[in-house]
Amino acid sequence: MKKILLINACARPESRTYRLAQYVLEQLKLAGGKEGPETGEGIQPGAEKTWPEAEAEKIEVEEVKLYEEKQLLPLDKERLEERNSCIAAGDFSPDLFRYARQFAEADEIIIAAPYWDLLFPAVLRTYFEMVTVTGVTFYYTPEGIPKGLCKASRILYVMTAGGPVGDYNFGFDYVKALAHTFYGIPETICVKAENLDIVGADPEKILQETMDTVTLG
Repeated sequence: MKKILLINACARPESRTYRLAQYVLEQLKLAGGKEGPETGEGIQPGAEKTWPEAEAEKIEVEEVKLYEEKQLLPLDKERLEERNSCIAAGDFSPDLFRYARQFAEADEIIIAAPYWDLLFPAVLRTYFEMVTVTGVTFYYTPEGIPKGLCKASRILYVMTAGGPVGDYNFGFDYVKALAHTFYGIPETICVKAENLDIVGADPEKILQETMDTVTLG
């Protein structure tokens, strides 16, 4: 059973970022996911690749709607002490670690995060705070170097922006650094549609053009 984890950091149900992420998810299910970093290319415009229906049925999709997660709160003194105590004891069964366990067990990860203030919504940062757990998603070597424990072969970071992003794609850069440095996930890919709210722009056309470039293998 291949597990796809969709992390939804979109506040609005009609979010354009979420629509794009749903399209990416459907393409990923058609492709059957990715067994490993075979080519390092990830999204390959023009490629055509599908799985037989029997294989597609083996894919399980889990979605975490961050804005609906009532327990997704920043770590305060009490929760931090509880977390550190459990980590020291090697006990990761408490509900406090469920996000980290789920993240570590996913084979493919999609993050839907709109481009807010050069970054992403604060709720996603809180989520990563809960996911980055020593002994679950990573561990430290005797030399103090973090090594990943996650199964995922890649993260697909999906975003939309009202204006141009340019060199200020700090949200994606942060996720890519976390994935490589802590989680051991070798590939992080950005799927983005930008300039959606520029005067005279056709946002639906821009979204469709972005979708047309997304083919996963």
